[in-house]
Amino acid sequence: MHHNQAGEVSSLLGMPLEKGRWALVTVGLIINLCLGSVYSWSVFVDPLTTYFSVDLHQTVTANDVLLPYSVILAVFAVTMALTGKYVEIHGPRKTTIAGCILTGLGWLLASTVSSTTMLSVMYGVIGGIGIGIAYGATVAVAARWFPDRRGLAIGLTVFGVGFSAFITANLAGYFIAAYGVMNTFRIFGIGIIIITVPLALPFTFPPAGWKPAGWNPAGEREQVTCECNRREMVRTPAFYGLWMCYFIACIAGLMAVSISKPVGTEVVGIEAGLATVLVGFFAVFNGGGRLVLGVLTDRLNPGNTAMISFVLIALASVAMWQVPVAGVYIIAFAVLWGCLGGWLAVAPTATASYFGTGDYPRCYGVVFLAFGAGAIAGPQLAGFIRTTTGNYLGVFPWVFFLAIAGFIIAFILMKPPVGGKL
Repeated sequence: MHHNQAGEVSSLLGMPLEKGRWALVTVGLIINLCLGSVYSWSVFVDPLTTYFSVDLHQTVTANDVLLPYSVILAVFAVTMALTGKYVEIHGPRKTTIAGCILTGLGWLLASTVSSTTMLSVMYGVIGGIGIGIAYGATVAVAARWFPDRRGLAIGLTVFGVGFSAFITANLAGYFIAAYGVMNTFRIFGIGIIIITVPLALPFTFPPAGWKPAGWNPAGEREQVTCECNRREMVRTPAFYGLWMCYFIACIAGLMAVSISKPVGTEVVGIEAGLATVLVGFFAVFNGGGRLVLGVLTDRLNPGNTAMISFVLIALASVAMWQVPVAGVYIIAFAVLWGCLGGWLAVAPTATASYFGTGDYPRCYGVVFLAFGAGAIAGPQLAGFIRTTTGNYLGVFPWVFFLAIAGFIIAFILMKPPVGGKL
């Protein structure tokens, strides 16, 4: 990047700001592609179960093996809420680098554990802190540089997280078969640090008062209705509607992500290798959902886009519930992964649209706690159902009724606050 005499950024990666901001989106996408390795967890479930039960002679349940996944996503969310202010204080470059190093360290330390509890601490807590720091910074950068096309920019930035499993699930499957599950954690940890740290170097916020050429906020169809700080935001009905809808969508989506492969093999009866490949296939929809719902949020509004997503979730879950065959499984899980991904664009875009960007990292950090709550509730509910009923099919009635509740909440509460007041 280049600075003018006033010390302000005048170019990005040798390009004018108008073009360089797209390069930052690309950088954010690749960083999030690495951070999103967490979404390949379902490929680790069976090998970890074998490792702890056969190699280490421990008794482990479905909940035990899903717990580190729940922990990393929950810590990820809490970290975003607690560290958002540091993006403003230290800048997105330093913040992202710190987060990426911690993420890689979490994977590396996971390779040394001898129990699911320690796996939850090393992988879940340390890795989750890293993802929360780095992910929050990449989203904040996209939101600041793109007031004109916020949904698209954020959707592209977080596309990397959603698309990640397409690459990392297949890589994990290959490495696990070749080197074992614990060595795979080590390989992923080293790779994440090597790739992400150099990429974070150009990260910066736009100069004060900068706006895209030709952009006229007064002429936009939907404007920010208030410029709220975090305290003001949590006093609005719009915040609670957005938070609850995000929570419901994440329960549904994260349940699906965490059990994709076992449902394919145990419920539908497809071959294990094909189930691993399908996890990567579903990741394409997870990434694509971020783009599609992000653009829809720009063109429609967050509330209408939320209702569309809940209709799709309800249809997918009832289809899987009633007709658990291979074709329905593939379509239903593609939709569930896609809607989860879409909410990772809808929620941050809605936060900026409803509450402004002046206190955005802290505001979205609180909204993102819904993701963390869903990360705990979703996979653990799935594990409980599997343990008590003997299969995962009972998950889908729950998802259906949650989607109906989400639709109703979105219809009533997901509306822009008027002047930020109750």
